[in-house]
Amino acid sequence: METANWMDLYRAVAVAHAMKLLAWATAHRRAIVVAGSSALAGVGVAAYAIATQAPDASSLPRQVLSETLAPIDVLPQVESLAAVPLDFYRTDLTRSNDSVDTLLRRLGVNDIDAAKFLRSDTASRQLLSGRVGKMVQVRTDKLGRLGVLVGRWAASDSTLQGTHFSRLTIARDGDQLVSRLETAPLETSIRLGSGVVRSSLFAATDEARIPDGVAAQLAEVFSSDIDFRRELRKGDSFSMVYEVLTADGEAVTWGPPTGKLLAAEFINNHKGFSAVWFKDAQGRGGYYDLDGRSKRRSFLASPLEFTRVTSGFALRMHPILGQWKQHNGIDFGAPMGTPVRTVADGVVEYAGWQNGYGNVVHIQHSNGRATVYAHLSKVQVRRGQRVEQGLIVGAVGATGWATGPHLHFEFKADGRPVNPAVMARNSEAIALDAASKRRFTSLAANLREQLDAADSVGHDSAAAE
Repeated sequence: METANWMDLYRAVAVAHAMKLLAWATAHRRAIVVAGSSALAGVGVAAYAIATQAPDASSLPRQVLSETLAPIDVLPQVESLAAVPLDFYRTDLTRSNDSVDTLLRRLGVNDIDAAKFLRSDTASRQLLSGRVGKMVQVRTDKLGRLGVLVGRWAASDSTLQGTHFSRLTIARDGDQLVSRLETAPLETSIRLGSGVVRSSLFAATDEARIPDGVAAQLAEVFSSDIDFRRELRKGDSFSMVYEVLTADGEAVTWGPPTGKLLAAEFINNHKGFSAVWFKDAQGRGGYYDLDGRSKRRSFLASPLEFTRVTSGFALRMHPILGQWKQHNGIDFGAPMGTPVRTVADGVVEYAGWQNGYGNVVHIQHSNGRATVYAHLSKVQVRRGQRVEQGLIVGAVGATGWATGPHLHFEFKADGRPVNPAVMARNSEAIALDAASKRRFTSLAANLREQLDAADSVGHDSAAAE
């Protein structure tokens, strides 16, 4: 009998013996340890004795199998690949100094006929006229001959800008190039983003490839929670869910329009702040934290979209008078013509020229509070007019005692100057009604998961660097 069969037989006997020992141990509990140890020792010795009788593996017969394989001829494969036409795709944006030749060269197009067509075709000439930054995609063969060119930019019709875009398509019809110019609707796509502040907020959003318009919304939403000029810290972080507007699946590079910030979380100095965009039962949209508390205050923190503060509410050297004076407002540096909005509901008390203020608007609000908007290039409201929060009252200028374009903004309570940033933060919040709160809770739970996903993606990317 072969060794393997002897081993199988022994194992069966050993198992039966072990079963008998177990029955005996149940009846004789006091002897269980001694009997069990002896049985196991016996099994170990016997197993070793049989195992050593197995044949040495090195003495077993070995057989070498070999087969001759005919190599496949490479040349037919190379010829087959060479016969397959190769297409090359490239994308770029038009620049201010672009000509037909420089644009095509940058896109890898080496086609005299295509260059002539772009110069002579009426629709095609729009590609390099007007605003720069138009999106251009080409498909060429391996020699650089143009197959298809597609250009996309903001809709030429101003009434459609923000909802549609213009699409120019140049393609071959046999040996001829033909063009087609059409208007198509923009679509929205949801994206996640996150980042860490190393120097400034906008440097962090640029590094995270967040569109500028969305980054401005992020700063605006949390302006009543965080003073981004004084309280931003290195290591602060943010995560967000936002919309981007797309043209044929590509995020648009021109602006406006800008997609909406749907949800965000900002960690400032280890303290978390959250915001979710939500429309209430009356269709009024606004931002709320994840617990349903409105981010909207009765007073906005700034009369401009987020921009740089050039002079705060403090003692300063007056740039014209050359002496130290208390600056009873905040100066916002911004380009000439930037829209200025009222920070709260109220009534226009004064609108016109006033000494060093230049063109100025005074607005009276509730509970003895008032705001002042000075150095305007133009005034767009009149005395006695009732205004709502966010209404445009004028535009940034340099009228009166101003050394350059900026907005001087003041906040007064019972006639006394107060720091506008402090007043905005301490102003009353707008509540969410009970019916809307239930819908909000469901929306917030879903966006909470997306914010967690955005944050985890950001951490994974940072760990990979």
